[in-house]
Amino acid sequence: MNNASSRLTQARALESVVRDIAREEILPRYLKSARNRKSDGSLFTEADIASQQRFTEALPQLLPGAVLGEEMSAEQQARLWSTGRDGLWCIDPIDGTTNFANGIPFFAVSIAYLVDHQPDFGVVYNPVTDEAFYAARGAGAFLNGVALPLRAPATQVADAVAGVDFKRVSNRLADELAVRPPYYSQRNFGSSALEWCFVAAGRLDVYLHGGQMLWDYAAGALILAEAGGSAAALDGGTLMAGPAVKRGVIAAASPTLFAEWSAWLKGRS
Repeated sequence: MNNASSRLTQARALESVVRDIAREEILPRYLKSARNRKSDGSLFTEADIASQQRFTEALPQLLPGAVLGEEMSAEQQARLWSTGRDGLWCIDPIDGTTNFANGIPFFAVSIAYLVDHQPDFGVVYNPVTDEAFYAARGAGAFLNGVALPLRAPATQVADAVAGVDFKRVSNRLADELAVRPPYYSQRNFGSSALEWCFVAAGRLDVYLHGGQMLWDYAAGALILAEAGGSAAALDGGTLMAGPAVKRGVIAAASPTLFAEWSAWLKGRS
């Protein structure tokens, strides 16, 4: 991809493919797919497998590149990551599988196209609400064609609505957040990819998650960045470090909020 305009064209083409496959493979199985467990204890359904297969077939027709998906072995993921600098699709066919399996209408397809291990463009799509978030590097971020953010974020953390997942943060930090939260209110929806997009849209102001994988944030982090937000790994490391690493993430809808939020977290992590 050689310029922002062509990347945005590819993002819109990807949005169309995602909508079609979600309509054909995911929505017909919603409220009908049983939960299954992988060897690591995480959940998957028939819809995860069927949609990943369709994406694996369809995506290389848009742009050359192997497809690295959540529903693969760690060995396959590592091999594709190491050989995929020239172009790599990173997908989560259903982010929020527990929500999907339990009939909670908050889940999404999340897909990013990476070059040199950085996202060039990406799409996050909730087929129940028909909301497609997408972005292209240097070309902005959008929700169903409307530029993000949809609203101005809070100007200070004390007024912020925070997206926070307590499960994988340290006990000390969880205690601080539960007893002395620095923000106005807190939410947790169960789909990491959509939560990133909610920050980008201004529906959430700040964000914290204690353990995400590459496919959880590859598209969402780009959408947030193109909407004017900021993000980093909780430990200060690089976000795009490969599929084998589960990392804590922090984000905010503006650089000013991010500076205040990250400073508060740094003193308590």
